[in-house]
Amino acid sequence: MNSSSKLPIPAVSEFLNSKEAWRVFGIMAEFVSATERLNQIHPAVSIFGSARTKPDQPYYKLTEEISRLLSDAGFSVISGGGPGIMEAANKGAFYGKSSSVGLNIQLPHEQTSNHYQDISQTFQHFFARKVMFVKFASAYVVMPGGFGTLDELMEALTLVQTGKTRRMPIILVGSKFWSGMLDWFRNALLDEKVISPEDMNLIQVIDEPQAIVTAIFKHYETRGFEPSAAEREKQLYL
Repeated sequence: MNSSSKLPIPAVSEFLNSKEAWRVFGIMAEFVSATERLNQIHPAVSIFGSARTKPDQPYYKLTEEISRLLSDAGFSVISGGGPGIMEAANKGAFYGKSSSVGLNIQLPHEQTSNHYQDISQTFQHFFARKVMFVKFASAYVVMPGGFGTLDELMEALTLVQTGKTRRMPIILVGSKFWSGMLDWFRNALLDEKVISPEDMNLIQVIDEPQAIVTAIFKHYETRGFEPSAAEREKQLYL
């Protein structure tokens, strides 16, 4: 291409700005579509975990059991909609009494939708999907996982710690798996005073499935599962 055929710089800038503006409309559409589809699923529990966990592995079976108990107790279960722990979470809820919800993400590899979803919503943008995990959850159950699971866990902890969303149970399952991270929290983050001692109380470690359900109900025994008007207002600024 010779220089005479190139677009002038102002024209390039105008084109890029126009493309970015249309992208914003696409993001808005994702928020609107997802909110409309998920508005009736309260109360719900978001379950996070590795996409790489196989159906014959113990954490898959444990997740399926936890999800089934939550579903039969009246909680819709929200997962990332993919394979591994996400599939186990959806599968347990699918065969339970409440809705199985999959918030799928379009990725170049690894993510394929599982077949155990009563409600399936697909996102192009990670941050729009993350908002839906938070917006409709009454609790988080975090199974062993990799970078994506850690990202979702830290997002949940940050939002609760900073008051951007209401206080709710954040339950880690797999005490052996999480022990090193929790030791580092205590020995590095607390020692350096980059978190407060009370921040450690945001996390519970529970391995027994029925005890997880009991802990969630105990958290809400003096109040309903629905967010208050003030809490809903906070969630507008996630």
